[in-house]
Amino acid sequence: MAEYWNEPASRALRADGLRIADLDTSARPGFRGDKQAGKRLLTERGRVLAGEQEKLYANGRSGDRRSVLLVLQGMDTAGKGGIVRHVIGSVDPQGVDHAAFGVPTEEEKQHHFLWRIRRALPRGGQLGVFDRSHYEDVLVARVHGLVPEEVWQGRYAEINRFEQELVDSGTTLVKVALFVSLDEQKARLRQRLQRPEKYWKFSPGDIDERGYWPAYQEAYQAILDRTGTEHAPWYVVPADAKWYARLAVTELLIAALRGLDLNWPAATFDPAAELRRLERA
Repeated sequence: MAEYWNEPASRALRADGLRIADLDTSARPGFRGDKQAGKRLLTERGRVLAGEQEKLYANGRSGDRRSVLLVLQGMDTAGKGGIVRHVIGSVDPQGVDHAAFGVPTEEEKQHHFLWRIRRALPRGGQLGVFDRSHYEDVLVARVHGLVPEEVWQGRYAEINRFEQELVDSGTTLVKVALFVSLDEQKARLRQRLQRPEKYWKFSPGDIDERGYWPAYQEAYQAILDRTGTEHAPWYVVPADAKWYARLAVTELLIAALRGLDLNWPAATFDPAAELRRLERA
């Protein structure tokens, strides 16, 4: 793997000080291989990710309360669903807690904005995945004026406190912001409109949202600047190349899981004695 990466993805993609306006969404930070090498490596590293996730799940079955939570944010067509299918799809689904956050339901609107998030947090031993997240409440809510400015302004500090709670309770956060260019987004929306099997992924509102692109860029810059912390940093992934985005997230998850220094849980029985019993059965 080292032959393809100039530096670890967790270092190359760290958002510290990054300006979205300067981001090349077709870039492949840290990676020096081509598409063919990247897709081959994704398969290989998917197996590594599966092994690390199985250790997390096994430890959770033995009482370990630690978890990993992948937070995916990005504009429509940025590739969040592809990450879930092609990256998370390579691991044992028993060990995955997945949640997708769309427009809040009437019940959810009656509660604090973090209420629905807390209800979906990963259990001990689980790899949690949020397809959109609590950040919608400082992105969509800000851009469309769904709440007064003083409300969404106060949410940055609330989010930082919430994420500190999560880390203190044993959850490792991997926050990923996926970015595509306007041209790439248009191409992906066009594909959805030209293929009947993709119609279900399209909403007329996706085109309307393109008119808010500058406001969204400003809102995303604010979350990078105000909620990227030492305990919960942001990683920015240029996502025009789907294979690169998937490989990058795979590497980030492997690094997070290996950071837990997991071993296989010890047996709570005598394996030799049980083997003898099995042979006699």
